[in-house]
Parts: sequence; C-alpha cells; structure tokens
Amino acid sequence: MSDTAEQGTQQSTQITDDEQRKQRFARRIGAFQSAEHVLSRLDFLGTLRERLALLEAAPDVYDLDERADLYGNGVVEALEDKTAALLGKEAAAFFPTGTMAQQIALRCWAGRTGDPTVALHALSHPEVHERNAFSQVSGLRPVQVTSEPRQPTAAEVRDFEEPFGALVLELPLRDAGFLLPSWDELVEVVGAARERDAVVHFDGARLWESTVHFGRRLEEIAGLADSVYVSFYKSLRGYGGAALAGPRTLVEEAKVWRHRYGGMVFQQFPAALAALVGLEQELPRLPEYVTHARVVAAALREGFAAAGVPWARVHPEVPHTNEFQLWLPYGVDVLSEAAIRQAEETKTGLFANAWDQKGPGLACTEVSVRGAGLEWTAEDVKKAVARFVAVLTEEVSR
Repeated sequence: MSDTAEQGTQQSTQITDDEQRKQRFARRIGAFQSAEHVLSRLDFLGTLRERLALLEAAPDVYDLDERADLYGNGVVEALEDKTAALLGKEAAAFFPTGTMAQQIALRCWAGRTGDPTVALHALSHPEVHERNAFSQVSGLRPVQVTSEPRQPTAAEVRDFEEPFGALVLELPLRDAGFLLPSWDELVEVVGAARERDAVVHFDGARLWESTVHFGRRLEEIAGLADSVYVSFYKSLRGYGGAALAGPRTLVEEAKVWRHRYGGMVFQQFPAALAALVGLEQELPRLPEYVTHARVVAAALREGFAAAGVPWARVHPEVPHTNEFQLWLPYGVDVLSEAAIRQAEETKTGLFANAWDQKGPGLACTEVSVRGAGLEWTAEDVKKAVARFVAVLTEEVSR
C-alpha cells in the first residue's frame, strides 16, 4: 500500500472512530436524560427550555425590576458582594471563566512578589486542561511540586528545590479522585508556603462542597489562602462563570486585567442570576450530597463484591466530597455500552459520566451524587450494580 493510500485509510478510520464517539455520547446523554432513577442529573446537557427553567427562582434572589447589568454592575456586583461575604474576603470579581480568573489572579500576585514562578500539582487543572495557558498567555512559569496522585505535603512545599512566588492548591484535586487533605495537613502546607514568603491561592472550583470533610465553615477554609477562585456551575448548577475573591486591592487590579483579557462582558445577568439561585438553593444542600455519597460509595463496593467482579475500587474509599472515582477491570467500550444499555433498558442509570482508559483492561469513571441521588438507598445501589454487571457480562461475551 502506498503512503498516500495508507494515510487515507488511517484518516478514514479516525473519522469512523470520531463518529462512533459522537454516537455513543449522544446515546449516553439521551439515555440518562430520559432515565427515571439516576445518581445525578447532568443539568448542563438539558434542553434550552429546561435550562431556562432554572431562572424561575430568580425573583426569590434578586429584584427583577432593577435595571439589567451593564459591564459588571447591578446584579453582577450583588453576586460579587455575596461571594466575598461567603468566603470571608474583602472583595470578589465575577469572571466568565475560571481559566481567566486564575491566570489574572496569579499574574497580579507575580507583580506583587516579583516572582512569576507558580508552584502547583502536576494533576492540577491549569497543568492538565488549559493548554499551557499560564506560560503561553500570562507570562507565568509553572513548576510541579509533585505528580503523586494525592495532595502536596508540607515537606514537599518546604523542600522544593527552587523559589516560587505563589503556591496553587486545587481543593479538591479532581484528577486524583476529588481528594482533599486533612485540615491539619492543609494548615501545614499553607504554613510551609508562608515560610518561603510565597502567597497561597486556592483553586476552589469545587471548594463549596469541602466543608464536611474539613469540618470547618467555608470562610474559615478560604481564610487560609490569600486568594480563592470558585466556580458557579460545577457544584451550583449555574450557567457558567466564576469569581476571584481576596484583598480589595488585588480584586480591583484583577478587574483591570479582566478588561484587558476580554472578560468585560456587556451583560451577564443570566449567569449572575443562575449563580445567585445556586448559592440560595444548592449550596445549603451540598453537605447532604457529600454525606449520601459515602453511603453510595460503600454500597458500590459491596455490590461489585457480591456480583463477583474480580477487582473493583472506589477511590477514595470514603469520598471527600460528593464526587469520587470508580475503577473497574474492563475496557472503555464494554463499560460504556453496559452503562448506556442499563439506562436505556431499565430507566435506571448508575454511571452517567464517560469512562477513561487507564491501562490495558482498566478504566475509570467519575461518580457524582446530587439531589436525584438522595432517593437511592444502599439496597437500590446494590440492585443497580447487579443489573449493571449482568449487562456488562453480556457485553464482554459478545
């Protein structure tokens, strides 16, 4: 076969693979949207009508007879003030994305410390999911404190071989299994950074649900850091957007850079209202979700053991938040098909998220427990696991 023909065949195969992924995604979303019994509703994948329904509660959180926002005033300022108060910070600024918020925060800190070096975990969101934005866009120099699938230790921070101006801690560390340190460990890590005259920034996209694990109020947790970023859609079901909270002087400078980065959006009231609704309705429920996630995790372990699966792991064994990982000794294709088929055939869906290949015959998915999951008892979970394993066995034997 000629090189040209071989390239054409490879391209054709790639297109076919892409189409298969698209079809699987569409089936998965359709199956879980129509399922009657799920652990978590993927609200962001709903129809426009379903998403707009979120704002039906807007009159409960803000006066809709007020003028709409223009370039960040009005309802946006109200959201900023509420967020700052919740986090115990002097001020907060609303951003269209967390990627922008954190780049600007660390850029501002670099100007203050004189050091553009940012220490963070190798699995942190900026390192894995943002296409090297720190270095390519913002002139920052990221260095990795550790690549171990756990939070950094105080010793690693204290003994790191080169200077850094800021330490970023992702709380929880999603790609390691939504892991949090203990409270004492967190205090020690922050203290180690302070010993090195570094500022501490919390990547708190999901910080909202950390209170149960730490046994502390939100403002006490955020109070350990010089600045904090939080998301309004990951936990709070909003349309998007984020906030940077910290000292007023930092936030005011961040707003200047927000304009320079193109984040001064003309009107943002839908996202701001949705965030206010989330703070009012979802934030108080997050501790309940975390507590029930631990019930679900234990039932999953027991269910897979009873079903005779040779190896299954819930990570961490006791979830730190309302989200955790499930690892199973099968390939992505059979696991994906089994999860979709179960939802399609029984209207009960366990695993709504995609599966990721982690090695030969080994895959992982993220399990989230939200409002819909509170209806599940431990026995419900075990029965659903038994059915899932039955469908999985059929897929493996094909």
